[in-house]
Amino acid sequence: MMQRPTWLRHLRLAWLLPALTCALPAMAQWSGKGEAGVALASGNTDTKSANARVAVGYKSDAWENSASLAANYVRTDGLTTARRWEVAAQTRFNLSPRTFWFGGARYEEDHFSGFDHQGVISSGAGRKFIDRDTTHLAGQIGVGFKFFQTIPTLTDPASKETELGGVASLNFDHQLTMTTSIYDKFGAEFTSNNNFLQNELGLAVKMTDRLALSLGYGVRHNTNPPAGFKKTDTLSTLNLVYEVK
Repeated sequence: MMQRPTWLRHLRLAWLLPALTCALPAMAQWSGKGEAGVALASGNTDTKSANARVAVGYKSDAWENSASLAANYVRTDGLTTARRWEVAAQTRFNLSPRTFWFGGARYEEDHFSGFDHQGVISSGAGRKFIDRDTTHLAGQIGVGFKFFQTIPTLTDPASKETELGGVASLNFDHQLTMTTSIYDKFGAEFTSNNNFLQNELGLAVKMTDRLALSLGYGVRHNTNPPAGFKKTDTLSTLNLVYEVK
C-alpha cells in the first residue's frame, strides 16, 4: 500500500480542530466573518489579484473556539506571482476570567516563499490583559511541533524538518468610534533553524450592522528562508467584510 505523503498527514491534523468545531452543539454562541477583495489593472501591466478570508468562532461556558481559512492570489502579465492559502484553528479553555489554556494548529502553502508548506501544532497558556467592551488585548505563549518542507531548486534538493519550538501571539483591537475600529495581530513561531513572524495591522469602518470596509497591512518574515528567496513579504488589502452575529 502506498504511504500518504508527510504533508498530507500534517494537513489532516491541521484540519482536525475545525472539524471538531463544526461537530459541537448548536447551543453555543456562534459568530462568523467573511471578507474578500479584488484588484484589476491593465495597460503597461496586466495585474489581477484577489484575497479572501473566512473566520468562525463560538463560545460555550468556559470554552472558546475559532477557525479560519485565508487565501491570496496575484497574476501579473499572464504569470502567477503570488499564491498562498492558510488554515488555522484554536481551542481555549478559560481557567479564570482572564487566564486560559489553548491548543491550536496552523498550516499554509506558499511556494513563492521558498517553502512547499509549513505549519505548527501547539499548546500553551494565555492571558487577557484588557477585556473591555471597546478594547481587548490578549497574549499567549506555548510550545509546539513545527514542520516544513522547502521547494527543490537546481542546486538544492527539497528538505523536510519537524522540530520542537516555541509559539507566541499578541492580539489587540480597539473601537475608536461607533463605526470605526483598529486591530493588530502578531504571531511568532520559533525554532532552532528558522523563526517565522507575522503581523497584521488594520482599520475597519462599518457601513451597516453587518457590512464593513477593512483596510489592512500585513508583514510575514522568515529569518532563514531557502536560498534565493527574500525574508520578508508584505500584503496590503482593501476588503468588503460581512459579519454574522
